[in-house]
Amino acid sequence: MKQELRTRLAALSDLESILNIYNQGIEDRIATLEEEQKDIGYMTEWFNDHNGRFAVMIVEDNQEIVGWASLNPYSNRCAYTGVADLSIYIRRDYRGKGVGTLLLKEIEYTAIKNQFNKIVLFTFPFNNFAQGLYRKNGYKEVGVFKNQGKLDGRFVDVMIMEKIFEDFPKSIERVE
Repeated sequence: MKQELRTRLAALSDLESILNIYNQGIEDRIATLEEEQKDIGYMTEWFNDHNGRFAVMIVEDNQEIVGWASLNPYSNRCAYTGVADLSIYIRRDYRGKGVGTLLLKEIEYTAIKNQFNKIVLFTFPFNNFAQGLYRKNGYKEVGVFKNQGKLDGRFVDVMIMEKIFEDFPKSIERVE
């Protein structure tokens, strides 16, 4: 079947698929410090906190969810209202097939529309695949937090990357 990728805002009915993809990320130990699988109750609470400016976008291929991205609060301090934290997860069998780039473009458009001037993200320095995606899409490395968290009982470093929307709000024009 031919790949037919399409993006849209996530709905409550998408949570099972979002959860499954997130749990793959937890299992793979390359995208999050989380170690325990999440359940639908956890995901429902998480989703209910993502309203207004903090959107969740999905990518579908032939009506099957294959990836998602979310804008998350970076800080509750008013000085940081223009900064969003990014989460992005791609189903294993769709990694490296353009889903990440499509999600980034759509979530960036949404971020600018929702008055964010910058996106930050946290990734593992050893996750070269993700860093390639981010760098290809204009994200720059800011630095590395040494021993930032524990994963499977061992300290791991966490890299910070960012993208500043220089032409904000001009850059809101969507590229199709």
